[in-house]
Amino acid sequence: MPRRQGSSGGVSERSPLLAYRLCNSISVEAEPAGARAGTRQLHTFLGVVVPTLLSMFSVVLFLRLGFVVGQAGLYQSLAMFLVAYFIIGMTVLSVCAISTNGALDAGGAYSAYSVDYTTGRLMSFSTVFAVMFNGCTGIMAGSNMSGDLRRPSYSIPRGTITAVIFTYIVYNLLAVLLSCTCDRLLLQRDYSFLRDINIWPPFVIIGIYCSTLSAAMSNLIGASRILYALAKDDLFGKALSPAKQTSRGGNPWVAVIFSWVLVQLVLFSGKLNIIAAVVTIFFLLVYATVDLACLALEWASAPNFRPTFHYFTWHTCVLGIAGCVVMVFLISPIYASASVAFMVVLLVALHYLSPSSSWGYISQALIFHQVRKYLLMLDIRKEHVKFWRPQVLLMVRNPRSSLQLISFINDLKKSGLYVLGHVELDDLDSLPADPLPDQSDSWLQLVDRLNIKAFVNLTLSDSIRHGTQQLLFISGLGGMRPNTIALGFYDNTASQDCLSQHPAFSKGEEEVAWQNFPPVWTSGSRKRLSAHEYVAMIADAVKMHRNVLLARSFEELKLPQELGWRVQPLIDVWPINLLRPDSAHYVDTSSLFLLQMACVLAMARSWRRARLRLFLCVESGTRPRGQEDKLRQLLKDLRIQAHIHTVLWDNVVALHWHNQQEAVEDNTVNFPGNVACVTDEYLSAVNQLILQQSSAPTVRFLYLPRPPADTSLYLRYLDQLDVLTRGLGPTLLVHGVSAVTSTEL
Repeated sequence: MPRRQGSSGGVSERSPLLAYRLCNSISVEAEPAGARAGTRQLHTFLGVVVPTLLSMFSVVLFLRLGFVVGQAGLYQSLAMFLVAYFIIGMTVLSVCAISTNGALDAGGAYSAYSVDYTTGRLMSFSTVFAVMFNGCTGIMAGSNMSGDLRRPSYSIPRGTITAVIFTYIVYNLLAVLLSCTCDRLLLQRDYSFLRDINIWPPFVIIGIYCSTLSAAMSNLIGASRILYALAKDDLFGKALSPAKQTSRGGNPWVAVIFSWVLVQLVLFSGKLNIIAAVVTIFFLLVYATVDLACLALEWASAPNFRPTFHYFTWHTCVLGIAGCVVMVFLISPIYASASVAFMVVLLVALHYLSPSSSWGYISQALIFHQVRKYLLMLDIRKEHVKFWRPQVLLMVRNPRSSLQLISFINDLKKSGLYVLGHVELDDLDSLPADPLPDQSDSWLQLVDRLNIKAFVNLTLSDSIRHGTQQLLFISGLGGMRPNTIALGFYDNTASQDCLSQHPAFSKGEEEVAWQNFPPVWTSGSRKRLSAHEYVAMIADAVKMHRNVLLARSFEELKLPQELGWRVQPLIDVWPINLLRPDSAHYVDTSSLFLLQMACVLAMARSWRRARLRLFLCVESGTRPRGQEDKLRQLLKDLRIQAHIHTVLWDNVVALHWHNQQEAVEDNTVNFPGNVACVTDEYLSAVNQLILQQSSAPTVRFLYLPRPPADTSLYLRYLDQLDVLTRGLGPTLLVHGVSAVTSTEL
């Protein structure tokens, strides 16, 4: 996208918004973008030295509003402006010190200041600094000419430093000569004395008019171009749209008139010293933001930030920022606070109103630098169970039918890692290019629209199982890796297209932005995944020491924000292995993990009103009261608040014992607990028991047993899960493989 032309290029001291553009652009271009071919004719002297000198010797100041444009040579020469700031500071300090006399006070400045005869106020170091500083603020005038320079990266730093050094010598020489030849009373009582003592009085008038005209033209032209750039980029919406109008030759005449009006409004104050204080504060804030931008680029270790000034360090940036901030509040705390507030308001407005740009964002570079550093510090060898958190990889076949599950897992993850995984079935050898980058944009837009905190990880594989293995192996970095995999349930229920009905997606956008998502699966279509492969994926996750979540019927889930405040969400937990009631207990790894996940969901912000109900299955002859007390003590130790409901299931468990006894007598089973000895009759009875105890909770948590070691029983295992959870509504089957709770302080 072409940028700016002419005097609007480069860094400008006119703008209190300097930090925004500098901190949002780190590219180094070979040429100033937007400059027309054949217009770069100026050399260092005419293009940088002369404009800088004229600007720095100006007497009439204009309100300098605008925006900073990253032109070529900006970041190659940006650090050299820090030297200019130092020289300017020394110049002003020297002039302020030499122009007064008396004993040094505690701050190191002369204390014998006199009264300003035009205002009747006693002068001070900060007042003199505010006035004198304005005569040295044209150091960036040369950078404004970058669009017309032949070699910006060469001319800007050398010309600027040359002009600053020359100004430093002239200003100090003038101060010394005046102090040696003029009486103190004359300096105090006549501010136009130079005209009276000059060899030819008109020299002073001519110099004032020339420098004033030069500064006025430079600032008015530069400010108008920058205002035009703001309007053209729609940084403030439609508020500046009139400034987009230009003449046939491309001159933004509306922006010029608007800039002139602003200047006249400032000049109505009538006193140069009043304007000087305000403008000096803006200049100092701008210079502080330039230092801040350089400091950010240095700390971000951006490869494209290569300052040609070899003595540049972050120490000079910090000193520059500190010096500017201190002087701002010494000049006028009220004006300084108001200026900072005004700048913050503009920056916030830019942040929320400005469209996406191609400038680049230094915030991303800083985030990358810090995240990389802290990821290296996140040592998996130092992990502790007390700081465990769910880090979930959710495998999504088609987002159209999984929106509720995606949002639910976002709540379940608490503050952990959340990755949306998808496997695209194809062979890269048969494709001309990788198809995944084209799809990732739709997935990222999906994440933005659903307002979830998740990463997207897509892979290409010959099978769903192999692709899932890849994602389990490679997802995450360092200590931030998924410890839990979540899968949808495998059944023959036709999928529903929830995308077109979701409030975050309008119909028109659904047809354009989400066209990469395939249509939902129908019952008559061929499945990409077999039942055997599905169970094998669960077994793979257990082998890789990952916890497993199987989600069924989550298209029916009503999230708490959808239920309204009058309806309390219910989370029902059945922490017993219902497929093996002969060995069921409540303190194994998987049951504790199930309790932990239910508690984590109840702690989520949108689920805090939820009621956690824990169902204890007991037989009448086994002291139910004692088991309930043990479970209540366990919940107390784990600091989990839940309501315990005791369920007598003698009739249900009797079916299991009866069927198992028959199987043993018929020699159809070799050992107790085999998955084959759990009948559908028993599982149907358990299913009805669950429905009777809790007819319509928001979500159910059930114990998921690990798949059988014998792969020939995979289909039977899946059938049992299907019978167990049929018609239960939103149900999450949970299997844990590692300890996630601790009672130690």
